[in-house]
Amino acid sequence: MSNHFFDLVRSRLPADPAGRLFLETPEGLRWSYADLVAASGRYAAALAGLGVRPGDRVAVQVEKSPAVIALYLGCVRAGAVFLPLNTAYTPAEIAYFLGDAEPALFVCDPARAGELRSVASSAGVAQVGTLDAAGEGTLAAEAAGQTGDFADVARAGDDLAAILYTSGTTGRSKGAMLTHDNLASNALTLVAYWRFTADDVLIHALPVFHTHGLFVATNTVLMAGAAMIFLPRLDAPLILSLMGRASALMGVPTFYTRLLKEPGLTREAARGMRLFVSGSAPLLAETHRAWQDRTGHPILERYGMTETNMSTSNPYDGDRVAGTVGFPLPGVSLRVVDPESGEPLGTDAVGMIEVRGPNVFKGYWRMPEKTAAEFKADGFFITGDLGKVDARGYVHIVGRGKDLIITGGYNVYPKEVEAEIDGLPGVLESAVIGLAHRDFGEGVTAVVVPRGDARPSEAEILGALQARLAKFKLPKRVLFVDELPRNTMGKVQKNLLRDAHKDLYGV
Repeated sequence: MSNHFFDLVRSRLPADPAGRLFLETPEGLRWSYADLVAASGRYAAALAGLGVRPGDRVAVQVEKSPAVIALYLGCVRAGAVFLPLNTAYTPAEIAYFLGDAEPALFVCDPARAGELRSVASSAGVAQVGTLDAAGEGTLAAEAAGQTGDFADVARAGDDLAAILYTSGTTGRSKGAMLTHDNLASNALTLVAYWRFTADDVLIHALPVFHTHGLFVATNTVLMAGAAMIFLPRLDAPLILSLMGRASALMGVPTFYTRLLKEPGLTREAARGMRLFVSGSAPLLAETHRAWQDRTGHPILERYGMTETNMSTSNPYDGDRVAGTVGFPLPGVSLRVVDPESGEPLGTDAVGMIEVRGPNVFKGYWRMPEKTAAEFKADGFFITGDLGKVDARGYVHIVGRGKDLIITGGYNVYPKEVEAEIDGLPGVLESAVIGLAHRDFGEGVTAVVVPRGDARPSEAEILGALQARLAKFKLPKRVLFVDELPRNTMGKVQKNLLRDAHKDLYGV
């Protein structure tokens, strides 16, 4: 039996892996495909030397660097399960993930190792390694002492390759289990659908703890034998300056709103680019139009989830329709059903989106009941997103049945933020909603009912939350009301709050 995912990577390596660029950084680091294979082999050997066994989880909360890609592939080659964690997560949040996943190894930034070692110890994680933005640390040193000639551990297509945590209906994150075949099949589909070849150069400015940057961008490049310019973060002037050397950009709507503010963004500046992809959050039709006017390129918007990888995409050839996420990808089945009866709905009828295909995850980590509840008997996964399919077959996402907020491409579940706010002095209750935001897609917004005369200020609430929540979860505004609107059953009517404050951010 082979190592399903990495054997596929090997089979698609350029004919001259030592002579073909895989990755370069603004600082001048250049990795060929041969360098990548050797580096991932050293990390795989280091993991095995530390006692990581097939099926073990390796939790990683580190800054973006090429070494993270080598570590990810090293985990896959060692038969381990890669578990990336957002760099903004606080120690309190990390404690939950480590306790739930029970990893054999936790890798963190050296600058945070002091506080996180005790968190790991309390969660029962015996081994902690470090890795920084420069690719240095104790794990890097362990890998440096290994040879790159590693015998890959056998893994089948149905074996786990990664666990990515996503928001849950109770506010606690759920671990989405992704298999070797989930990752491989989706990457191969995107290579073909988006016409990636070995001649492509992708500007990679996405985080690599998220499915978009780690799987959609990186795996697509790998399967095409293409190259990428690997940036640590979104830097609009730098991205603009690199367009003359690149052919593709994958981003979230924030990328495009920031780039549109650059006076140098012109048709000439984007002349050599062939593809601009946007996802992870809804793209405003206004942004779509403005981008096409300035550059001559229509943005290709697609739709996916942590649990499903990519499910739909606007076409490479043909109309890329603003406000839609295109058609189901080859091999993916999508239907819109009545949320109550489960019966399929017709054209333009809004209902729950369900998908089925090799892209769909295996289930939630250690949550068999939740997994069973989210899958239909015929294998369709209930996405929790409301949408419709129009007469031309384009899929429209019109809302989320679970009140999830997507801000800057990151998922925020209101219940988690509300629980933290409700625990603060002077707060009776709160409701957290997402409101249209030009830069972030949606802005996290808290509506608070004060308790008695002890009325906290907006600044006091935001200040108290900073130590408890990742930055992307923090409300952009805190509004105060005397009471929250409720229906006859006592449920807070968030739709009324969204309507009342829909213009808060000027969109």
